[in-house]
Amino acid sequence: MSVAQRRGRKIMMTPGELDAFLAAERTCRVATVSADGTPHVSPLWFVWDDGSLWLYSITRSKRWADLRGDARVAVVVDAGREYDELRGAELSETVEFVGEAPRTGEPHPGLERVERLFAGKYFGLDTLPHDGRHAWLRLAPDTIRSWDFRKLALL
Repeated sequence: MSVAQRRGRKIMMTPGELDAFLAAERTCRVATVSADGTPHVSPLWFVWDDGSLWLYSITRSKRWADLRGDARVAVVVDAGREYDELRGAELSETVEFVGEAPRTGEPHPGLERVERLFAGKYFGLDTLPHDGRHAWLRLAPDTIRSWDFRKLALL
């Protein structure tokens, strides 16, 4: 995973800041491309765990269909209202489809922790209720670009 970036090195997040930011934020924006080259961006809930962004997607969505055809993705997570509060990260690479699709709750050791984190983060539960409409995508980003404009005051 590459965390270096050309511009904005002074305002990029440290690895610890990035981990804390991605663990705390709730919504990301997922960019995909359809077979005809049309871009598509959609919001989605996620979990950041051990250097991977886990996306819980509806399997009958345009996003899912796009990724089945071309698994390359760019994801942005950002926060802040005022200019000097803006912070975020852009992550990119190909996604991996993990577990059954749609997810019905079949035992899967690679999903136990992720589903527990997701259930707690979004539903305040210990276990994730499976609705038979969603499935997991894992993004182990090759590239991460981050920014934290709050650091501008320190320059």
